Amino acid sequence: MRFPPAFLDEIRDRVPISSVIGQRVAWDRKKTNAPRGDYWACCPFHGEKSPSFHCEDKKGRYHCFGCSVSGDHFKFLTELDGMSFPEAVEKIADMAGVPMPVRDAQEERREKERASLTDVMEMATAFFQERLQGPEGAKARAYLRERGLTPATQQSFRLGYAPDSRNALKEHLAAKGVPKADIEACGLVRHGDDIPVSYDWFRDRIMFPIPDSRGKIIAFGGRALAPDALAKYMNSPDTELFHKGNVLYNFARARKALAKGGTVIAVEGYMDVIALAQAGFENAVAPLGTALTENQLELLWRMAPEPMLCFDGDKAGLKAAWRAADMVLPAVQAGRSARFALLPEGKDPDDLVKAEGPDAFRAVLAEARPLVDLLWMRETAGGVFDTPERRAELEKTLRELTGRIRDESLRYHYQQEMRERVLSFFGAQRGPRPGRQDGRPGQGKAAAPGGQFAKGGGGRIAITESLGQSALVKRGSGGMSVREATIIVALINHPALIDENFAHVEFLDLANTELTRLHAAILDAMAHDMADDRNAVIATIERAGCGDIWERAVALIKRARQWPALESAGLDDARDAFNQALHLQRSARTLHRELKQAQAALDQDPSDENFRHLLEIQAQFNDVQATEALIEGFGVSSGRAGRA
Repeated sequence: MRFPPAFLDEIRDRVPISSVIGQRVAWDRKKTNAPRGDYWACCPFHGEKSPSFHCEDKKGRYHCFGCSVSGDHFKFLTELDGMSFPEAVEKIADMAGVPMPVRDAQEERREKERASLTDVMEMATAFFQERLQGPEGAKARAYLRERGLTPATQQSFRLGYAPDSRNALKEHLAAKGVPKADIEACGLVRHGDDIPVSYDWFRDRIMFPIPDSRGKIIAFGGRALAPDALAKYMNSPDTELFHKGNVLYNFARARKALAKGGTVIAVEGYMDVIALAQAGFENAVAPLGTALTENQLELLWRMAPEPMLCFDGDKAGLKAAWRAADMVLPAVQAGRSARFALLPEGKDPDDLVKAEGPDAFRAVLAEARPLVDLLWMRETAGGVFDTPERRAELEKTLRELTGRIRDESLRYHYQQEMRERVLSFFGAQRGPRPGRQDGRPGQGKAAAPGGQFAKGGGGRIAITESLGQSALVKRGSGGMSVREATIIVALINHPALIDENFAHVEFLDLANTELTRLHAAILDAMAHDMADDRNAVIATIERAGCGDIWERAVALIKRARQWPALESAGLDDARDAFNQALHLQRSARTLHRELKQAQAALDQDPSDENFRHLLEIQAQFNDVQATEALIEGFGVSSGRAGRA
């Protein structure tokens, strides 16, 4: 049986290749990076003791650097398990939850027709390319020069020109023997019962061929040259080959470029994609003149787990970002989200790289915000939450928003993240305490005239003196912080957390030297496959001469009433406490490094810009401290601390 290429592409894209291979091999925990879809194992095709067999979900391929075997889902099953190709297809389709296609003579006939239609589209593409280079394409060539597109770029994207004629393309194709029905089926002419004589769909337009996932031309976009044209940009109509909401411009080229690394960048238009490719960003795609659709989002996720959605720096661009965030939110999962890059006011990617060069666009990408940041910014920007009612309304909005996430685990973490932000933000919304205008701890944002609270998302409240005495913020004996002690004690008392957070545990960044010694003992236990046994880990600690450190860490946890880290706590409670402490630890350590860098920059160049940057980092650092203190206080007041 011959399977339609679209069916094979669909089931390959739906099933990560690691899911197929993982049924036959054990992944190496040290080399494998599962969140990135990068897996290593000992090769199942030849005997070996160290892993040289690699597969990558993004590419859907495997390769062994020892015996050189390589292939895709189907080849793995046919060569390793001896399946026939149809059997392998049936197995992958079953894993994908996609029914096998029924042999259908009519469908096979349509497949042949589609193949012939792509031949017609290829002929049309060549026709438009020839006209761009001819005398009638002079105006189009001048426009492309003004837009900064080199001849090589124009050729690479196969740009063309549709003459200002009602019949030029139709007559050209007819002269080559293309049937009238095929020309109409490709959407190249306007036709119908109310149109006596069909005529060319595109006239006096620069033509952008639109390829499918295999690089076959399936449609066109046209940019009008006449200033009075009814539509500046126009696409082909939906046809047997083309459905606008299911296609991303430049998908095939961008997917190939991702083999070099990075993520896919979704911009708003053809010219943005082409200008970025010319500037060295070959991994850009664009929807076809409309807002991003769910099907197009699925295409982005087939290419990368965290695509970059880039929006123009105007009100319309920001609104488009809000719409995209609302569409992304319900479908996010662990390892499947999006980041949002917002361009400077009044700029699109084409303008930016032309005026300021590729580095300016790289800077925009470097400042891209995760989905949670964009949602928070939308709900709080410019807001005044100076009454309990307004604060309650914000909390309700955020609960409803995060409640739309279908993935239960991720929904929990989003809700926790929003709770932490609300706790910190409400502190920032309060005005200064009476009599405190000296900038000491406790001074918040200044009140605006008329008794109103100042707007804006700038400075947050510094940690107050009472919060500064919190167990999560103050130091224990020997400079041991409760946050770091919570992480280490939870890992040792609940070894399941070590396996669940292997990558984070391996590269844990701790400030306290004594806790670093305990961390080294955990790594030693991991190296000897003993990390899943609490007693074995503690024995390793004792052999390393760190028993007294372990006892002091546990004592600190008990004094701080951080009972979820103790052995008697349930695993779910320990997991929550560990994840919370780890999140704060990573934030604090990153900010600590940034704070030192900002201080060094200010010492070298005492400019206003460097001073403002230092203040911003200090404010973020205070946020982390205040969040820790508030969370710790909540845990004690909940009445559960007595369990410690």
